[in-house]
Amino acid sequence: MSSSAALGSLGRGLVLPIGLLLTWEVASHSGLVNRQFLPPLEHVGATAWQELASGELLEALAASLRRDLLGFVFGSGAGVLIGLLLGLSTIADRVVMTWFNGLKQIALLAWIPLISLWFGFDEMAKVVFIGLAAAIPVILNLVEGIHATSRKLVEVGEVFRFNRVQFILYVYLPAAMPSLLTGLHLALIYAWLATIGAEYFMAAGPGIGGIIIAGRERFDMDLVMLGILVVGSVGFLVDRGASWLERRLIPWRAASALA
Repeated sequence: MSSSAALGSLGRGLVLPIGLLLTWEVASHSGLVNRQFLPPLEHVGATAWQELASGELLEALAASLRRDLLGFVFGSGAGVLIGLLLGLSTIADRVVMTWFNGLKQIALLAWIPLISLWFGFDEMAKVVFIGLAAAIPVILNLVEGIHATSRKLVEVGEVFRFNRVQFILYVYLPAAMPSLLTGLHLALIYAWLATIGAEYFMAAGPGIGGIIIAGRERFDMDLVMLGILVVGSVGFLVDRGASWLERRLIPWRAASALA
């Protein structure tokens, strides 16, 4: 994708957010919505400046990103191992996948009480919850990618008498790489959403979720809206960054999509 096309795509993607912000500002200033519930953008900006000046916003963002990264690494690593096991073992696939496909239908937030009982209410529970959110798309996409591996590639490995490790490294993982990267992309998004959910529904602590909770308890909608804007902005950057990295690692997918 050329730089002009990328800029054009980014510009089109910004039309809706800018339109929503303009609608927000007009609604707040015109009196269509009570300012106590939807404060003007300049009030939110002033609150953001105060939080930045005090260092609380950056401290909260750093805590959330650190928690998010730990959960993503833990979850995606476990997801790759489990995905390889389920994708390469016919017995494991038949025994486990049926149950796994059922368990994945359970809403992620429904696991919070159980995780809290098993791992407590501190940082470990939050990381485990985030890791669970990240692991599921990695497992599903990696299993799908392994099952879609061309039989001709497997036959080439058999001709060269590859052992099990060589089959994984030189046949299955390269063939499943597009699916795996898609799973990791989704894992990044789900991990960030789970980070905010863990901060909001588990024990209070530093983080963007904690800022939203503090604003809610004080009925400070400027602070609540600031937290929501930070969550959305980070989520957008994570998604765009993952998409950029995916295009660099598997450029042939982007080329085939444009063809």
